Amino acid sequence: MHDQENPDDPFYERPSKSQLKRDMSALQDLGVELLNLPESRVQALDLPDILNDALKQARRITAHGARRRQLQLIGKLMRGIDPEPIREAVAEFKLGRAQDSLLLHQAERWRERLVDDDAALQDFMAEFADLDVQHLRSLLRAARKDRAAAPEQRNGRAWRELFQFIKAQMKSAGSASRDEGLIDDAEDHDD
Repeated sequence: MHDQENPDDPFYERPSKSQLKRDMSALQDLGVELLNLPESRVQALDLPDILNDALKQARRITAHGARRRQLQLIGKLMRGIDPEPIREAVAEFKLGRAQDSLLLHQAERWRERLVDDDAALQDFMAEFADLDVQHLRSLLRAARKDRAAAPEQRNGRAWRELFQFIKAQMKSAGSASRDEGLIDDAEDHDD
């Protein structure tokens, strides 16, 4: 079998021109995703200064042609660095946004259930043990009153406060379960 990576091998086949273009295009696309990251995340990647400067310039450029050329430059500069940490940072950022969005949708569903059905309160209390039930009930009464006053409008103050309360409970339960997972992992490693 011949080594594909050894250029001294007479049977070595270098990457095709099309493959090289695909690779460069992938780096340029990664550069675009890098531009979408918050500045603090980009700084944490500890990129070369020339690449950081190119990214800052690209953020300021609004003309289509100039931006395209700047993105090509970013793709070219990225050839000299390992793209894996950047890919991981972009994937982590996207996952975090997806998880935040999922949390908001779940909180919205809980709010709808709690306002529509009295039995949902028991389910919510069972799932989120450490909560101020009295405060939750007062928020529910106020949200139901808001809805009764204007059924087509669901943006009253009590409606928003109930949502914030539910979201806070879900976040604290999520962080508590992550902490329990860390504790369980630590106990597993101690064995």
